[in-house]
Amino acid sequence: MNKFILIILTFMSNLIIAQQQQNRVLFFDGIQREFIIYIPNSYNPSIQTPILFNFHGGGSTSSGFLNGENDMRPIADTANFIAVYPQAAVDPLDGSNAWLHKTPTTHNDVNFIEAIIDTLGTEFNINNDRIYACGYSEGGIFSYELGCRLNNRIAAFASVSGSMLTESYRLTNGFGSCSPNHPTAVLLIPGTNDGSFHSMYNGFQPYYLSVNEITTYWSTHNNTDPSPTVNMLPNLNTMDGSTVESRIWENGNNCVSVKELKVINGDHDWPGSFGNMDINASQEIWKFVSKFDVNGLIDCGAVETSLLEFNPIRVYPNPTTSIINIENHTGEHQLIKIFSIHGAELHSKVLTDINNTISLKQYDQQILFIKMMNKVYRIVLM
Repeated sequence: MNKFILIILTFMSNLIIAQQQQNRVLFFDGIQREFIIYIPNSYNPSIQTPILFNFHGGGSTSSGFLNGENDMRPIADTANFIAVYPQAAVDPLDGSNAWLHKTPTTHNDVNFIEAIIDTLGTEFNINNDRIYACGYSEGGIFSYELGCRLNNRIAAFASVSGSMLTESYRLTNGFGSCSPNHPTAVLLIPGTNDGSFHSMYNGFQPYYLSVNEITTYWSTHNNTDPSPTVNMLPNLNTMDGSTVESRIWENGNNCVSVKELKVINGDHDWPGSFGNMDINASQEIWKFVSKFDVNGLIDCGAVETSLLEFNPIRVYPNPTTSIINIENHTGEHQLIKIFSIHGAELHSKVLTDINNTISLKQYDQQILFIKMMNKVYRIVLM
């Protein structure tokens, strides 16, 4: 750890530990740095708790990101993780809030994030194997930097509308080489029509890689299958002018994967907040990264995981009296349709969660059919 002086000033609206938001100040490398933390209402000091870092875009603020497009607080309360929103420092070269400070500035944001991790580790029972990062635009670019240069602390990360630096640009500007030291799961959510030069789908040489170059880099590093599994996700909002294609490179070392949610005709979006509305980027990020720790996929190689690969959908109980449970372990949203015995479509629904319960009370029939993933399930109502 580089030399730094830690003085923590905590401004709390109350003194309870559970479900509180705190504005923090950290004196790091001689300057005052700020960050926001949110402790979920489910926090238990006796249980190790993951951390998810959330990085705002260039020129923006941590509070704007938290209260705007990426409010992780409801998800944190449900999933029990600490959400951290660091504030970028002012870049003296252009006067804007920025993460990637170029030579000759002295700001070292990578070490700043490590200092936050170490600080929170003295106050909370954090799970050091489950520290994640995500960001938007320049914050997404910085998430790649953490995956490259703080890889020993970052289990998995996600970038929304943000590219990855080329090796030549990285070395020219003093960022150092990208050198991950463990298989690392990566999620990227790019728009094919993104017009920002630092997040164009086809890259912006010699500064930023294309999406294909990014997925090739990380799938090669992780030793995944060479070709992705490709699926179109349901077009839930036909008015947003875009659709989403899922591309997953699987079976990497330690069971890690690389996933691209390709927003076709998408711009510089944060899906679910603005732009594409077929997916919710915040939900997709946690759903993806939370499956991994620094050792790879949690429970990699377990019997239950291998069984789910052969039976990704479970429908039960059958026969049933009033409800049907559907477990969706495909990792994708799934469209289901319910038909009568005469073939009339009675209901349709997109499953966005793993565990789903559907009421059948309204159907005065003895036999129903549920169609999903080109399979038909015959349901007997008692």
